[in-house]
Amino acid sequence: MKTPYPENKHASLRTLAMPADANPSGDIFGGWIMSQMDIAGASHARNITKTRVVTVAVEAMTFHLPVFVGDEVSCYCETKKVGTTSISVHIETWVRRDRLMDEIILVTEGVYTFVAIDENRKPIKIES
Repeated sequence: MKTPYPENKHASLRTLAMPADANPSGDIFGGWIMSQMDIAGASHARNITKTRVVTVAVEAMTFHLPVFVGDEVSCYCETKKVGTTSISVHIETWVRRDRLMDEIILVTEGVYTFVAIDENRKPIKIES
């Protein structure tokens, strides 16, 4: 069965899950997945805001399925809301278990909120 890639979302990160990122049973640590999502979301938010951003909140985090050593991990982002100084990004993490096939599986998703900051690390208005 061929699973289509997520529509209306921007591919922001692709990497491989490695043994150093796993517990002794070969499951990738949830914290590692969250950090990859944070990197992807910050990259997406920076492209939208055209300025430096910092993570201020993570909400609605759901781990649907485990990630294993050797999985190709991809994070897809979609802007949910742009406020005065903040931007909320819905991030989906998908894996390809067999990198020779096109089937991908949704494993994790969450909403990350970033704040635009200046060189003094103070919040600044996001220009539309």
